[in-house]
Amino acid sequence: MASIQGRIQIIIATHKKYRMPDDPMYLPLHVGAEGKVDKQSNPLDLGYMKDNIGENISKKNSGYCELTGLYWAWKNLKSDYIGLVHYRRHFTDGTKPKNRFDSILTYQQIAPDLNKYRIFVPQKRHYYIETLASHYAHTHYIEQLDKTREIISEKYPDYLETFDQVIQQRSGYMFNMMIMCKEDLDRYCTWLFDILFELEKQIDSSQLSVFQQRYPGRISEIIFNVWLQYQVKTKQIDQAEIKELPYANMEKTNWFKKGGAFLKAKFFHKRYEGSF
Repeated sequence: MASIQGRIQIIIATHKKYRMPDDPMYLPLHVGAEGKVDKQSNPLDLGYMKDNIGENISKKNSGYCELTGLYWAWKNLKSDYIGLVHYRRHFTDGTKPKNRFDSILTYQQIAPDLNKYRIFVPQKRHYYIETLASHYAHTHYIEQLDKTREIISEKYPDYLETFDQVIQQRSGYMFNMMIMCKEDLDRYCTWLFDILFELEKQIDSSQLSVFQQRYPGRISEIIFNVWLQYQVKTKQIDQAEIKELPYANMEKTNWFKKGGAFLKAKFFHKRYEGSF
């Protein structure tokens, strides 16, 4: 019988020491480890696996965020299923216990669904009064999304119709969270990073704030939906092979601050300059 790690490994992208689930299917991963040092100028060691070991793009973490972890997992893990979550955002079993860590998805809970489903995604995030395109335009720089469209039209023209449909939707699978069988992850990452590496060449980010320089990570959240919907549309993946999972933030969200920033972005074009 295959080991748990042979069947599934889910990396937990983190840049700091944090409480981690002890289930053996999880692999805490220090993303952006390249060049990070402690107070004694030694390589920073959080006690986790680092994303600058093996084939990696760790040095791109300031823009790619958790995607340096996804790239590392794609290139270095050999499990049947590979996934990505965040240190403070996890897939859950759908319960709402007082201690949010008690709801984090376990191997025992997902094991019966392995081989039944090819892809697991977080429940859709709904914007209601915004499309994905208008929300991006209000909170970031729409030129980045326009340039992405140009690149897709040149490299993957068959995806263009789906791209145009997705950006006009008012919901999507966000956060770059997913669990995929290795074959699908390989196809997705090959497509994704080909687009993002070209986008990075064509966008001058020198005048952007540190927060806004994270556009590759944000663009990927949108175009994950493009890739996934195209797979279903072309019958490469059956809709029945995709399962939505509940998710939860391990920290309380400041909804007053987040809601205020959302409204300021929509009505006064004040772009986001921090997380919530």
